[in-house]
Amino acid sequence: MANLNKIKGEYDATFSLGHLCLAAMKLREHNLRPFSGVLDWVGSPTLSKVNLLLKNRFSGFMDIKNLKPIKYLSENDLYVYNPVYDIGINHDFKAHNNTLTHLGGYPEVREKYDRRIKRFLDKVKKSKRILFIRTEQSEASLDEIKELESILSEMVVNDFELLMVHHKNVNTMIVKESPLEKVTIVELPNKEIWKGNDIHWSHIFDGIKLV
Repeated sequence: MANLNKIKGEYDATFSLGHLCLAAMKLREHNLRPFSGVLDWVGSPTLSKVNLLLKNRFSGFMDIKNLKPIKYLSENDLYVYNPVYDIGINHDFKAHNNTLTHLGGYPEVREKYDRRIKRFLDKVKKSKRILFIRTEQSEASLDEIKELESILSEMVVNDFELLMVHHKNVNTMIVKESPLEKVTIVELPNKEIWKGNDIHWSHIFDGIKLV
């Protein structure tokens, strides 16, 4: 029977790999987020594009030529889109110094993401064990997950585990059988993903700690 035992234990790094802010939020709520990751607060709905981003070591992600201002999300935030990687930046470009025609705050945002990218690439080389978490609004294909596992295996020098969380039409948490060595697959109810599954996230993180 499939279970969560494989992901339990000690880690010296954790990273969200999208698709929304959800994984980063849950890691933070459980005191398992020691530093910011590249994909913590952006929308990255397409796993194949995230795979490409990682394979390319984030090349071109924050290049100004690849950033397209789309709309104002609120009076405070401008939505900026990277079509190369199908990533939406929701929270970083503030309306007070960015517009639909000029990203005046770009240097500061670029500096922040360069710092996060450098940290990520440094951690995958030096950490003893890393937990990666990727959520999906429905279900990623096994081929895409297999590709992600392969890319991470090339990047990570030591050990890692990958937790895939699929939000499906289920009533409780289901741990699925995974044919992939480094991958654990969980299904969670898709009714209210932000707070409705808190009891399940607590169960997922039980027995996991940072060192």
